[in-house]
Amino acid sequence: MEAVPLIFTSGWASGINAYAVVLLLGLFGRFGGAESVPPVLERTDVLLAAAVLFLCEAVLDKIPYVDTVWDVVHTFVRPIAGATVGALLAAHDPGSLGEVAAGAVGGTTALLSHGVKAGLRMAANTSPEPASNILLSLGEDLSVAGLVTLAVFHPWLAASAAAVLLLLGALLVWFAVSRIRRFWLRRRDRGRARARAREGVRDEGEPDRGRRGSPRRSEGAEPREAEDLHRQDRDLTQ
Repeated sequence: MEAVPLIFTSGWASGINAYAVVLLLGLFGRFGGAESVPPVLERTDVLLAAAVLFLCEAVLDKIPYVDTVWDVVHTFVRPIAGATVGALLAAHDPGSLGEVAAGAVGGTTALLSHGVKAGLRMAANTSPEPASNILLSLGEDLSVAGLVTLAVFHPWLAASAAAVLLLLGALLVWFAVSRIRRFWLRRRDRGRARARAREGVRDEGEPDRGRRGSPRRSEGAEPREAEDLHRQDRDLTQ
């Protein structure tokens, strides 16, 4: 069962950056003497392909909106990579999980972490500045490299850290989505209030057409609407 925590951690990391996982495991297996790494990941062609794709992701993942498109494309790639790596790790350690079960664990964990990553990136793209995307991408790359390295030498400790990060990421996505939703609701209400205020000004500016008893706006209506707009502007800035 020694491969189980490595399968879980590699699944989590594959949902963030699958190419980095394959590259790091292959390098540790080929040059670091890691016996838990399957020989197929140590092949030269696999390492070269993983390195090229990792460099592509390292660049594209830091560009606003391009990173979201990249995440959409990899909605299927990352879980498949997590499942494949999990199955290979299980096959290399016959005493652990079966290949099907290991693939299910790796693929499911990768899908969950990919959802967290994509959700956070969509939330970050609501901000016009690119610094948040770059910082998030660097943090993801460092966390993947750190946990995969830790998983090779201390698999249970790495699996515990991956589980905590997965939970914290899900909470951050929920918080970001709720904040963004509240912002757009306030902005919609603010727009409606402005439209009502403009409509009221037009009504007051129309000339009297000789009809008696036409409805008139109350004297305190305009100050109240101005006060409502001021309060909504203040809420949006909070």
